[in-house]
Amino acid sequence: MKKVAVIMGSDSDLPVVKKAIDTLSEYGVPYEVHVYSAHRTPEEARSFSMNARKNGFGAIIAAAGKAAHLAGALAANTTLPVIGIPVKSSNLDGVDALLSTVQMPSGIPVATVAIDGAANAALLSIEMLAIEDAGLAEKLDAARAKASAAVLEKNRKISEEFNK
Repeated sequence: MKKVAVIMGSDSDLPVVKKAIDTLSEYGVPYEVHVYSAHRTPEEARSFSMNARKNGFGAIIAAAGKAAHLAGALAANTTLPVIGIPVKSSNLDGVDALLSTVQMPSGIPVATVAIDGAANAALLSIEMLAIEDAGLAEKLDAARAKASAAVLEKNRKISEEFNK
């Protein structure tokens, strides 16, 4: 199975990124976690992304706040899918990071999840890997069925209470 890289621009992003790590662990997806900055360690970030495919990665998750150029910097150096997590870390409540992550030039795509949306970033990377991994696809289907059953049970309880 391919690995997922989880890259954060600063260790201060770890509380957000932890949700992605936990989700990958829950599905049994191997991963590596690193801190690389698009601005402070550009050569290390570039080298990592340039070599990610040959090092066994199938997707890269990149989390950064403020200027949030990390996902784009990584995507510029690989053709692996890159999923950006804009991190809420400034006066602008993460909108600056969202815009920096989602506004990529044509030809260098970055999939972008919600501000602090690390769990969805992990799930999207798992869905990408599940294209060729039937076991992962089954786990995703089971999780969706469980979530659906939970909502229907809540509906049943609410209906019993209010629809008499």
